[in-house]
Amino acid sequence: MLASLTRLQRYYLYYTGGFFSFIGALAVLEQHGMPPRWIGYAFLFFTISMYALIGIVCRTSDVSEYYVAGRRVPAFFNGMATGADWMSAASFIGLAGTLYLSGFQGLAYVIGWTGGFVLVGLLLAPYLRRFGQYTIPDFLGARYGGNAIRLVAVAAAILASFVYVVAQIYGVGVITSRFVSLQFEIGVFVGLAGILVCSFLGGMRAVTWTQVAQYLILIVAYITPVAILSYNVTGNPVPQLVYGQVLQQVTQLENRLFESPVEVEVRELYRERADLYAQKIMQLPQSLNFEREQLSAQINQLKASDAQMKDIVALERLYRDLPHDPDQARVRWESAMFTAVERSKTPIHHAEAFPGETVEEQDIMRVNFLALIFCLTVGTAALPHVLTRYYTTPTVRQARESVFWSLLFILLLYITAPAYAVFAKYEVLSHLAEIPITKLPGWVAAWAKIGLVSIEDINADGILQLAELSLNPDVIVLATPEIAGMPYVVSGLVAAGGLAAALSTADGLLLTITSSLSHDVYYRIFRPDASTQFRLVISKSMLLVVAILAATVAAQKPGTILSMVSWAFSIAGSAFFPALVLGIFWERATRAGALAGMVVGIVLSIYYIIRVEFDSIPMLGISGFGMEPWFHIQSTSGGLFGVVAGFITIILVSLVTKPDPRAASFLTTIRFRNGDGL
Repeated sequence: MLASLTRLQRYYLYYTGGFFSFIGALAVLEQHGMPPRWIGYAFLFFTISMYALIGIVCRTSDVSEYYVAGRRVPAFFNGMATGADWMSAASFIGLAGTLYLSGFQGLAYVIGWTGGFVLVGLLLAPYLRRFGQYTIPDFLGARYGGNAIRLVAVAAAILASFVYVVAQIYGVGVITSRFVSLQFEIGVFVGLAGILVCSFLGGMRAVTWTQVAQYLILIVAYITPVAILSYNVTGNPVPQLVYGQVLQQVTQLENRLFESPVEVEVRELYRERADLYAQKIMQLPQSLNFEREQLSAQINQLKASDAQMKDIVALERLYRDLPHDPDQARVRWESAMFTAVERSKTPIHHAEAFPGETVEEQDIMRVNFLALIFCLTVGTAALPHVLTRYYTTPTVRQARESVFWSLLFILLLYITAPAYAVFAKYEVLSHLAEIPITKLPGWVAAWAKIGLVSIEDINADGILQLAELSLNPDVIVLATPEIAGMPYVVSGLVAAGGLAAALSTADGLLLTITSSLSHDVYYRIFRPDASTQFRLVISKSMLLVVAILAATVAAQKPGTILSMVSWAFSIAGSAFFPALVLGIFWERATRAGALAGMVVGIVLSIYYIIRVEFDSIPMLGISGFGMEPWFHIQSTSGGLFGVVAGFITIILVSLVTKPDPRAASFLTTIRFRNGDGL
């Protein structure tokens, strides 16, 4: 049987067998007393070493190999690599967590991302492969002509990819800080080394074959814990088939817990806290001065009495932590107020579609659901690092086949994510709610140290109510093995899978950024006569600079993984989707129209995201620029306005400007080359 396999298939079969043997060996060692930290280090060392080995073996100095893997990647493996490139930390870590917190609403991510690949297969991938260059700015520059549109495309590709890669490096920091006990900021840069070792040495060639290896790890890591959990709860190890019956049990638990008197009491206490913060904000700066005076008086009173030193130290710490000025107080207290407001709300039932207390609130949820699907769909179809993958296949036909294989490999994760969320919620509701805080499992304290779990006994009864538990969505998948009491080797496996997902996408994104800078800017615009070797030197130099900058931003924890990824999708969709689709299917689209549409789309999306999501940027000393959403659309769906404005602008400007006489011949070339009509 092995003899009938290709050499590549045999290599990856041996690799998969070795990985399973490695897991089995660690499981045996854990039973014999191997410390959990060592298991975490073993997974980290083994996986990154394998990626490094592939990167070294695939190192290249050939431009075609570096940028598009020599256009020799078979459809099956390209589909697997695309699956790994696509299933980032957002899919692996964030998707099930979002489904856990928002239930039905989170299905927008599954629908939108899947629909995006359908658009890729129908509208873009075959034509981009037929064009046959290296990057998306290459295509736009050839279709519309001129350097201006190439520069705008480069700027958009860099911005969307940079936001996306920050989310991946943030995910790496979360994983390494929890499972290898590194400080978050240090973990970010350790993960960065794993990213660079592949893309730096061999470009797209190394990244492609590394991503195939990473896909095998991440899919095994994703399915294993939920399959074990499914078997423990239902006796069936196929969670996708039985999570519906577990969802019914979850609904019963929700009905009992959400309306219990003590839960209602806790939510009321948080509502009172929110009102208190609102009053303090309205009374600034007097309220800040009053807090200072009150704490100072309490400290002096304790010092004059026989109070214990620890009580005095605690109050002095509170005094030091007070905001320094009214502006800082406003930012901090508003954040605390919004947190209290969220905890005061009645939780969403997992199976409830478009939840809301009024018809208007339900309509708002429905509109946001549909808007998010739209943004994720067009964003998927416009992401430069995904579209570039279809340059790597030998033929147009294999580019189409790659889309099929991509969808199949991604399907394995996406049909598992809803089951993951339901089983995790069942474990939390049945085994964590209403237990004494002193008896909470160890994983709660471990994740609390990283800041992804918080516990507060606001009613001081010593019992954990649901409203007193805050879980960051990024913790659900990574913590599920611990929540369910599985062996630590399963936790290490999940961490390795999350790391593979983050590294695979980060590799592709960094390569997209540096290819845009070195190929589209340096080579195409400034130095067309640059040697092949020097172009690769420029690309690798840019790779180091961009990677370090992205890690520095990720260390600031700018948002959840899924929110950052959603912003990247909105930016990419606004910038590229209208220009690409109209450039392929509408001969009348002109350079001026495409340039105006891309600029309008990008600017409008960024403007909307920043003003809706943020009210201040402390690093720049800017505050008070937030605004209410238009039509109640959340910032994660800001690309809706950019895409619509981009289409309208391109069409209107193209109709009033002179047609491009070269457009007809270009479109004939990419759509009907060699008589092969598409």
